[in-house]
Order: sequence, then C-alpha cells, then structure tokens
Amino acid sequence: MSAMRIAVAGATGNIGALTVAALERSGHQVVRVSRSLGVDLTTGEGLDAALEGVEAVVDATNGTATDREEAVAYFGTTTRNLLAAAARAGVRHHVLLSIACLDRVEGNAHYAGKREQERLVSGGPVPWTIVRATQFHDFAAMVTSWTERDGAATVAPLLLQPIAPADVAEILAEIAVGEPRGLYRDIAGPEPQDLVDMARRTNEARGRTVRLVPTWTGLFGTEMAGEVMLPGEDARIAPTTFDEWLAGQR
Repeated sequence: MSAMRIAVAGATGNIGALTVAALERSGHQVVRVSRSLGVDLTTGEGLDAALEGVEAVVDATNGTATDREEAVAYFGTTTRNLLAAAARAGVRHHVLLSIACLDRVEGNAHYAGKREQERLVSGGPVPWTIVRATQFHDFAAMVTSWTERDGAATVAPLLLQPIAPADVAEILAEIAVGEPRGLYRDIAGPEPQDLVDMARRTNEARGRTVRLVPTWTGLFGTEMAGEVMLPGEDARIAPTTFDEWLAGQR
C-alpha cells in the first residue's frame, strides 16, 4: 500500500501517540493535531493548514468534562470544527474512536458527549468509520487516580473486557488506511476482568499501596452493573491479555 498523509487528532494523548507511532511504522506521513502543537479543535485555529493534503483523519481526542452539558458542548464543538475542516480539505475518511456499550449507559456525562460526537460524524460530510472500544487496560489506574484520597480509592465493581492501548492504536491505524466502514464492530481484549481486581493488580505491579473501596456511590452507577459493559457478540478480539500488559508495568 502506498504511503498516505494522515492526521491524528489528540496526537499527544495516550491512544493518539500510539496511533501516530503505528502509522509511522507502516511508512505513512502523520500530521499531529493537538492544542499543544498549535492546532486548537475548540476554536478551529490551525486546522485548515494542518489538514491540507490529508487523506484520512483519526479522531482519538478525549474530554475531561464531568458535567453532561459541558461534555456534549465540548465534543460537539470539536467534532463540528474537525469535520468542517476535513470537508474543506477533501479528506476521504474520518475515523472516530468511541466507546463500546455507548447506547446502554444514559447517566454518564462522558458517554453523552461521545454519543453527540458519533451523531455528528455519522451525519456529517466526510465518509466515516466509528470504532467502539472497550475500556483500556490502564482504566483501573485512571479510576483510582481520580478517586484516591488519603491512601484510599473508591472503585465500582464493573465487569469489563479491557483492551490494550497499543492494540487499539494498531486497529485504528489499520482502519484509517482502508475504505470507510460505517459503524465497525466493537473491539475488545481477550477476557473479562473485574475493575476492583484490575486496580489491585495494577497497583501491586507499580509498587503502589492504595486501599480499594468497592462502591456504586461514585463515578459509575448501577446501570453499568452486570454484563452492560461487555462488548457485542461479534466483537473483534485483540490479542494482548491484561496479564501481558501488567508484565510491562513492573
């Protein structure tokens, strides 16, 4: 396959940086789109110049808003700006990283923002693929970092089927160079895990001592209990297990 010019939005983030690396390993020219690099998705500043000559865009951006209206406004604004600039530049493929089980969870602000993002992409002017991933292997560490106070962290006992960030990046890179696929099947890791156990094992691997308090009175409500967070039956299963990822954290 001939080399392509591909833009990655959120290029300095966890998945974005790994996607940049995966594309470059395959010989593609990557344009990094990030506020820290002078391209602001919230205002559109620098976008037209960044997307000049670009054939595909991968949107791996993230938002930190915990308020529903703020999350919807943030993802709505950044996505509209990115799609409009992509259309002006003649981009032929917009790839959006989204979340598996998005339609099953109503109360979460971040999920509301991602649904708005999917709505805009699927109804937008650029041919598209939406890739819904389960939570990442480092999700438990993120949750404990958000909730830790005085040596203790609250963690919901979620049942997940987490995926390695590097596997997500490889799949995004693969899809970006192909034809638009619409709503792609869920991507997930090879085995279900309990979030509390993931947090305990991650802390052990990293040499951290945190007392974990399992509870539903926190970031995640009981609407996420049971098998709600597991991928669809036709999910694409990535190879890296949680244990293999953990081994790299030691």
